[in-house]
Amino acid sequence: MKILQAITLLMAVSIQTSFAAAPYGGQTMVGDLKKVLVRSPDDAFGNASPQKWHYTAQPDLAIAKREHQDFVAILEKEGVQVEYHNTPLPSADAIFVHDPAIITDHGAIILRMGKPLRQGEEHAIKKKFQSLNIPILYELTGEASAEGGDILWLDDKTLAIGRGFRTNQEGIDEIRKALAKFDIQVIQVDLPYDQGKEACLHLQSLISLVDHKKALVYLNYLPVSFVELLKNKGFTLIEVPTKEFNSMGSNVLAIKPNVCLTIEGNPETKKRLQAAGCKVYTYKGNEISHKAEGGATCLTRPLLRLS
Repeated sequence: MKILQAITLLMAVSIQTSFAAAPYGGQTMVGDLKKVLVRSPDDAFGNASPQKWHYTAQPDLAIAKREHQDFVAILEKEGVQVEYHNTPLPSADAIFVHDPAIITDHGAIILRMGKPLRQGEEHAIKKKFQSLNIPILYELTGEASAEGGDILWLDDKTLAIGRGFRTNQEGIDEIRKALAKFDIQVIQVDLPYDQGKEACLHLQSLISLVDHKKALVYLNYLPVSFVELLKNKGFTLIEVPTKEFNSMGSNVLAIKPNVCLTIEGNPETKKRLQAAGCKVYTYKGNEISHKAEGGATCLTRPLLRLS
């Protein structure tokens, strides 16, 4: 009996060690976030023309840096290892490191930005991944485009991808082909026209997972077929009120199941999350989020999550 217990203990330690040694992985939006990539606001962000970048106003760089430091401090408080992506880039939007790539258990998929002003970020993040010993599984080719904000793991074998202005059919088809050998199902979700090509409406603008079977959603813009799929998969849906949608109430980063981080200023959404059993951190993001139209999820590229 003691020998069997010893073997079981050694196996458990071995599994834990292998997870600890892994520098990447996690086909989940809600598994424990262990390692994340962020990018500090820089001169390109601070000097961004609102007209050119579709910002509501030019960011104040000094305040933006303080907001970002406070944002990172929340992640570190929850035990997340933070890696910085500081390669100089001309893109003001490069602060939103979620978009140029996604991480799978088999390596990174390097995307191709649908916003022309952001093209070039992909190569820089690829080099950063390589420096972190994250293998490159696939890179989009030709005219295929996709952005990370349109890509959502429903579970480790189901990937939802929004088709809109930033992610085209070619991009979805290539990602589906790259993941087919791993028995991963790719579900296409058609996005609404909304404010048109210049605005940024990603799939993750409409839905954030906060637990394995719990999703924060803005139902008005989600296709009926996708809502039915979520319900058939057993998801509990927490609705974002319309008055808090434009202030990014639905953009929430799960740090671990039922522990999440979102921008302050959406009290009803926060109350609904708490009523659903979530611990909710908020950050002040007037410069890094409201002005630039990117929330907590956009500001992070999870590198390692444990289910």
